[in-house]
Amino acid sequence: MDIKVLPGRRSPLGATWDGQGVNFALFSENATDVEVCLFDMDDPTVETARVRLRDRTAHVWHGYIPGLKPGQPYGFRVEGPYEPRWGLRFNPTKLLLDPYARAVAGKVQWAPEVFGYPLGEEDLVKDERDSAAAMPRGIVVDDQFDWKGDRPLRTPWHRTVIYEAHVKGLTALHPDVPEKLRGTYAGVAHPAVVEHLKSIGVTALELLPIHDFVDDGYLSEKGLTNYWGYSTLNYFAPDARYSGSGDTGGQVREFKEMVRALHAAGIEVILDVVYNHTAEGNHMGPTLSFKGIDNPTYYRLMKDDPRYYMDYTGTGNTLNARHPQVIKLINDSLRYWVQEMHVDGFRFDLASTLAREEHAVDRLSSFFDVIHQDPVLSEVKLIAEPWDIGEGGYQVGNFPVLWTEWNGKYRDDVRTFWRSDPGTINEMAYRLTGSSDLYGDDGRKAYASINFITAHDGFTLHDLVSYNKKHNQANGEENRDGHDHNISYNFGAEGPTGDPAILAEREKQKRNFLATLLLSQGVPMLCGGDEMGRTQGGNNNAYCQDNEISWLHWDVDERGQDLLEFTRRAATLRREHPVFRRRHFFQGRKIRGSELEDITWLRPGGDEMTDEEWNSDVRSFGMLLGGDAMLEWDEQGERVEDDTFLLLFNGAPEPQGFTLPATPTPAHWEVVLDTSRPASEQDERRMDPQSSFEMPGRSMAVLRRR
Repeated sequence: MDIKVLPGRRSPLGATWDGQGVNFALFSENATDVEVCLFDMDDPTVETARVRLRDRTAHVWHGYIPGLKPGQPYGFRVEGPYEPRWGLRFNPTKLLLDPYARAVAGKVQWAPEVFGYPLGEEDLVKDERDSAAAMPRGIVVDDQFDWKGDRPLRTPWHRTVIYEAHVKGLTALHPDVPEKLRGTYAGVAHPAVVEHLKSIGVTALELLPIHDFVDDGYLSEKGLTNYWGYSTLNYFAPDARYSGSGDTGGQVREFKEMVRALHAAGIEVILDVVYNHTAEGNHMGPTLSFKGIDNPTYYRLMKDDPRYYMDYTGTGNTLNARHPQVIKLINDSLRYWVQEMHVDGFRFDLASTLAREEHAVDRLSSFFDVIHQDPVLSEVKLIAEPWDIGEGGYQVGNFPVLWTEWNGKYRDDVRTFWRSDPGTINEMAYRLTGSSDLYGDDGRKAYASINFITAHDGFTLHDLVSYNKKHNQANGEENRDGHDHNISYNFGAEGPTGDPAILAEREKQKRNFLATLLLSQGVPMLCGGDEMGRTQGGNNNAYCQDNEISWLHWDVDERGQDLLEFTRRAATLRREHPVFRRRHFFQGRKIRGSELEDITWLRPGGDEMTDEEWNSDVRSFGMLLGGDAMLEWDEQGERVEDDTFLLLFNGAPEPQGFTLPATPTPAHWEVVLDTSRPASEQDERRMDPQSSFEMPGRSMAVLRRR
């Protein structure tokens, strides 16, 4: 096939259609030659042409081919030295996926040919077999889309409620979603799903990884899949496994339609992104993309022996976020998802890895500098998972000012308090008030804390209160995988039970956790399905379970419906009362014209806590929030005022009486939430000031001053 190739341009990288043809551009500092492989549009297994990119500018190989159209499948072959001892792994017999491909058709097939060396031998020997038959193709796309006036929602952080979910798992079993849409981007945008999210106060949907990813070979051998998706192959293409519109560009359009529909309902979209490692593994892993394009550019190699990879992620490799081209790749990807796909923010998996310069985590690293200076990325929601597995990787509280963080201390301290451990109220108080001990002295506000009790990685809320040990046998690793430690509360029965008393105690603990989460300062994150009592049967590492173990079950029983109703009630309190979602930390003082301090800590007797009690074994306390003492202003510049609320916490297993504070005559206290009662039994009981309010063991109550 005779194809004319023009010089083209070095930017933008990837394959760009301009209406007349396609410009190809690929960065490789160490390559000696680059070819574009074109495949038949009707049968992408058939290679129709190989075109050499003769022009090279600033380490970018580029060329323009007139006449090519959207839907064109393609890949690259890159020549250069195969010298693994020096970190160089070029092998032109391996078809390579474009790192900038906007759509990907097909999946990696785990054939021996996808490895750069003869499988079963040392990686120092070069394999000469062609890998094209086992590789996916990049697809040229047309970026045009009618957004119908869609604009960023820019929901303020203090008004944000996040719901973490999996695209497929959210809708795979939803009875109101048409079967052909279940498990797809279109399914997520279905009105039945949107209405559910809005009913529990969700303002942002955080999706587990949707960047095109690989099903690991060892999982495929066991008949399992990489359900969570933390094995990225391409940082621009939405994975077509969640598309009902095909894999030749339809997945891009369907993703945009999902975002547009969610925005119309007032729900932002946050992506869980994995810029810390890729699917290519260590020196014994396959050659799929980055490794064959320019291995020492894209990966962090051992300084003294570049045959091997630095591994701060536990996956075999670490992306080289110190290299200017890799920083450019990450930022180009992020900007693409914001500007072209209208995404509202990102949760960065193992974000500490991106902050490593030589070895130590550096909050002033190049990666953060670039993000902060970028006029697009500095305006979106940035969430760090503030740890990795390397030395010094636990960095909760240490990220820069524009960042929020998954607050691991919130999860641990709240769990510990509700387990009835003594000596926990000091830490609990910090978590309830936005964790000022972590974020109060570095220019950040209370909403820097992303509060969560459970997440995709670990037990669901139901399983947290039902199991004391993991049950991961279905993962095929003899229950060795997943976390061993658990501070659960099975109340005398491991797993399912018919004992009414145990079931009632478990339901109460779920309500404790949900009420605490939704009424704490900071940003609450619900794990999808927790509001309905979703169970994984005790599996706390369901990363490979693309089945009913992981999927949300919508046909919930009476207890699940009651829990959902309770969640809605607590979410309504948060939405309607700004005292539960302050932007600023509490000051512990009055302001002019107020009767109360903005926050007062109370003993069960009704008077203020003493210094000695904060460090004692006391497990019961009250938190009085003075709604008229808030130093907060709304978007119109008006000072925000609210009702005064009293939150009572009894973390002890025994009942506890509380003396309610005095109020100005003729005010009284009204019980608006009581975790000791199911939603069906909630009522707004009127309580007189200085009367005794009896609380069962391990329970929480919220009272409003009328």
